[in-house]
Amino acid sequence: MAMKGGPAESRTRSTVSICIVVGMCVFFYILGAWQKSGFGKGDSIALEITKRTDCTILPISYDTHHSKKGSSGDLVSPVKKFKPCPDRFTDYTPCQDQNRAMKFPRENMNYRERHCPLQKEKLHCLVPPPKGYVAPFPWPKSRDYVPFANCPYKSLTVEKAIQNWVQYEGNVFRFPGGGTQFPQGADKYIDQLAAVIPIANGTVRTALDTGCGVASWGAYLLKRNVLAMPFAPRDSHEAQVQFALERGVPAVIGVLGTIKLPYPSRAFDMAHCSRCLIPWGLNDGLYMMEVDRVLRPGGYWVLSGPPINWKVNYKGWQRTKKDLEAEQNKIEEIAELLCWEKVSEKGETAIWRKRVNTESCPSRHEESTVQMCKSTNADDVWYKTMKACVTPLPDVENPSEVAGGAIKPFPSRLNAIPPRIANGLIPGVSSQAYEKDNKMWKKHVKAYSNVNKYLLTGRYRNIMDMNAGFGGFAAAIESPKSWVMNVVPTIGKIATLGSVYGRGLIGIYHDWCEAFSTYPRTYDLIHASGLFTLYKNKCSLEDILLEMDRILRPEGAVIMRDDVDILTKVDKFARGMRWNTRLVDHEDGPLVREKVLYAVKQYWVGGNQTAST
Repeated sequence: MAMKGGPAESRTRSTVSICIVVGMCVFFYILGAWQKSGFGKGDSIALEITKRTDCTILPISYDTHHSKKGSSGDLVSPVKKFKPCPDRFTDYTPCQDQNRAMKFPRENMNYRERHCPLQKEKLHCLVPPPKGYVAPFPWPKSRDYVPFANCPYKSLTVEKAIQNWVQYEGNVFRFPGGGTQFPQGADKYIDQLAAVIPIANGTVRTALDTGCGVASWGAYLLKRNVLAMPFAPRDSHEAQVQFALERGVPAVIGVLGTIKLPYPSRAFDMAHCSRCLIPWGLNDGLYMMEVDRVLRPGGYWVLSGPPINWKVNYKGWQRTKKDLEAEQNKIEEIAELLCWEKVSEKGETAIWRKRVNTESCPSRHEESTVQMCKSTNADDVWYKTMKACVTPLPDVENPSEVAGGAIKPFPSRLNAIPPRIANGLIPGVSSQAYEKDNKMWKKHVKAYSNVNKYLLTGRYRNIMDMNAGFGGFAAAIESPKSWVMNVVPTIGKIATLGSVYGRGLIGIYHDWCEAFSTYPRTYDLIHASGLFTLYKNKCSLEDILLEMDRILRPEGAVIMRDDVDILTKVDKFARGMRWNTRLVDHEDGPLVREKVLYAVKQYWVGGNQTAST
């Protein structure tokens, strides 16, 4: 029989416990000290986060609760130190690399689509921030100002000078809110749209902006509680998507080319093109049909610019009347085929509305004139080729019923049961399971905010959830102070992104074995729950973590929730990437194998500078 330790041994254990608690408090105080502000000074907000951290949360004791498999050995083995990449990679976008793009056909914008590096071509280094990089301005100031050092590209200030896209002033860029079709400002333009489209009452919550520029349209929709998903290619308009994200506005690198958009069907309340240069009338209406797929029944499509009202504007567009007339006629023809109702044409802007179901569309009954898509899963889109066919809507029982189910106005829809779940359109997912998931994420977020007191304050503007599920994490932190890119991995067993959009949130399909369609340093906080378990034996853990580091801002935070053995390995990699980490027990106690790893990326920049401490 084992003998109990004596008083001396008990005192030793008490001393060790006290040292551990004190050590963790000191560690997190120091953690705040090295975090930088916008111009290299100490970040008082970050410092307060660490000073106010609840230091009663003790480190994990593996000896008592869990096996040491994958833990104790890793803790004593050397940490792999990742070196910075050369400075030329400061704005590296692996799957939209300009040099690689030029090897692909230009037809239908194929060369601007995703073309990712082979495994042997991947970088295994840390993408460096540019010399002089500073923290972005807080929202809402960031909507109008971006530090020049973060995106040192002036070309748009010259090319789009008369259109008020962006202006260079001293050490900042200023964004007046203008666009090609709204040089007087996005606010006035949105007012014009709101005279036709029900933007004010929450009916329109999610919007797709095709060819978004610097995303001023989406930026000014935010104050009207509309969340846009702008996209634009990485092309000669250098850094337009990067500017959008630096402003604190959602955006991704993307293009309407040959493959389907990475969004579910019936996702958006509104779609928008403001002189986006997309050839809507070509390829038998292929691109309009793709917009129709992602547009919710009853949703709106806005087309602003050529060829609308061509009779008045053809001289300014430097195109012939015949050419513009043919283009508009073709667009009108396709819109009629899609059964869109034209509800407005004023100035250079036309607005169509999609019918709420097939029953209210007489032309759909003429099967000979409409080519319907044969795929049984309209949400299976990852690297799938677009086809010139119309995506069928779910059946309805009467002409007034909304296909797929009616959506409540926002914010009521945020916590309402999404129609896809209520109507049993997601196999194996019940309304009860959804409500349980909602409750769980509220509990998790409460625990997160006990560790990071500023999680819900707007300290982190651009947030990504790498394995979003039903969007429970995003719903639990929903606030005008921040927004969440809900990523649903393509290798998941069920496609939940449609339900995410059904809540009035935005997101995208993605496979984390590849790089995400964004610039480096575009997210303030990254959340990953169960992601590493999902991708176990699918692709390299190191590659996923390096991609997380690429898209995370200096001084950005990471919250990872997973099995303890996996997080121990993650922790080892993270410390080699200049992340400061802390592994914490599950909120239900130390006997739960699932743990939470918190991390903060250190501030460092390129130019052969070392990390600050």
